[in-house]
Amino acid sequence: MTTTFVRTEDITRRTHLIDANGKVLGRLATRVATLLMGKDRADYTPHADPGDAVIIINAEKIRLTGKKEEEKIYKRFTGYPGGLKEFPFKMLRERHPDEIILHAVKGMLPNNKLTKRMLGRLWVYRGPNHPHAAQKPVPLSV
Repeated sequence: MTTTFVRTEDITRRTHLIDANGKVLGRLATRVATLLMGKDRADYTPHADPGDAVIIINAEKIRLTGKKEEEKIYKRFTGYPGGLKEFPFKMLRERHPDEIILHAVKGMLPNNKLTKRMLGRLWVYRGPNHPHAAQKPVPLSV
């Protein structure tokens, strides 16, 4: 028996539409990371990037469990002395709710050369509208 490896040219990608309304952030991020990597497919090959595209709508309606809504803090360093910026979850949800989901999904993807390509197939939108109607996304319940 021989192992078959899928080539990049032979991959057919699907587009999944996920509504984040009321979904838990971590559970949603793990499902999205699995779809982007292509680990849900029978022809998964780690070096070929066979993942699908994912569109997430209603990003501002994501929820967290426990006290994380009040206590979770995102940190960013500017590179300058004293340049550590801290953003609480509530403030980030008001200003950039898409960044919350992008940050969670990026942390669950492998740290290699394919990560940028995988994240390029992820689109996160604040409201229920998105400009990808031509791709005919498959609605997905997470």
